[in-house]
Amino acid sequence: MVKALRVLCWTMGVACVAIGLLHVVGGNAAIPGAESAGNTIDSLGRFFGAIFAGYGMAWIWAVRQSPVPSRAVRRLAGVFLLGAVGRLLSLAVSGTPHSFQIVLLVIELALPPVYFLLADADEKRAAAASGSTRRAVPVAS
Repeated sequence: MVKALRVLCWTMGVACVAIGLLHVVGGNAAIPGAESAGNTIDSLGRFFGAIFAGYGMAWIWAVRQSPVPSRAVRRLAGVFLLGAVGRLLSLAVSGTPHSFQIVLLVIELALPPVYFLLADADEKRAAAASGSTRRAVPVAS
């Protein structure tokens, strides 16, 4: 479970940084279905791209800790889930978006429970390892 947590955190971090930078550089062209959305949406998309890249850096920071902090994983996964809630609200209010946005919604709904489940795996492993090390040290008489 620790390996799965680390792989998923690294993947999320790198993907979010790459996607965020793509939006900063590409503007509207990076948003399927929004290529001609205008200057205001272009500005907004580039701004949110930078924020998303920062979000990815937070995932990378978390996975580089030893052990990976469960609180950070849960909070970052919660933010991801909140993004899915935003998409669901948009779907209810504005209707069906570009099909790629639906794919993203499915990912944003599916991954947070996995992160919540795995969040404390590395902390548990570290606690077990430190506990077993203490027991293995012989006591001098």
